[in-house]
Amino acid sequence: MQGAVGSRAGDAVERPSRRVLRDETLLVLGVSLGASAVSAVISFVGSVTRPGGLKDQAATLNASAAPGRPWLDLAWQLFGIATALVPVALVAHFLLREGQSLRTLGLDRTRPWPDLGRGAVVAAVIGSTGIAFYLAARGLGFNLTVVPEALPDVWWKFPVLILSALQNSIVEEVIVVGYLLRRLGRLGWTPGAALAASSVLRGSYHLYQGIGGFVGNMVMGVVFVLLYRRWGRVGPLVVAHALLDIGAFVGYALLAGKVDWLPTA
Repeated sequence: MQGAVGSRAGDAVERPSRRVLRDETLLVLGVSLGASAVSAVISFVGSVTRPGGLKDQAATLNASAAPGRPWLDLAWQLFGIATALVPVALVAHFLLREGQSLRTLGLDRTRPWPDLGRGAVVAAVIGSTGIAFYLAARGLGFNLTVVPEALPDVWWKFPVLILSALQNSIVEEVIVVGYLLRRLGRLGWTPGAALAASSVLRGSYHLYQGIGGFVGNMVMGVVFVLLYRRWGRVGPLVVAHALLDIGAFVGYALLAGKVDWLPTA
């Protein structure tokens, strides 16, 4: 009887201490968006201390990893996308230890149509204002020229751009919204402080684009946190972010050099 009781007690979900939660959060950020934020700050310092204005410099997002060697390039592109998703798997592991899952954050297939519908509306609103803000920020000299893609014209170009957009959306919304807000709440942060931390972090890892990229993405971060708290799901945010990035990546590939209003490097 005692053995059975002991077995059930051993199978009970153990609640992590505050210190463990803090350390886990720092580790997740350290191997993902926190490290990206530090990298972006260093890149921004390099850009503002370089001769010439910001708009005369370029920030390239999806570049060739092996120019002139398309199959090797494809291998590197897929490797980069897959490894970038590892921190999301780490988040899932930490949640599983608590008896939870990514479904706790609202990343599942239980509500596909509401997630798609809400995400499409959010993408339409943010996409139109985001383009206008980027063009204005660049015109004022606050932003680098963003080159969303510089891949060779090969058969896998558009599939890789779409996969890259999906990877970005999953990593960012799961970690900087769902996971971070959950962890900060467990650590005793106020809702306002957690919102500020999430939105500033989002802006920070886009600072390599310039001040406009920082401000624009920080505002987007505030909107996404408020929507997440309203809906309780990162699903619509992942959809919105994916549509925004697909539009930027694929749209640039199709329009660059063909329309006057789109800046190119």
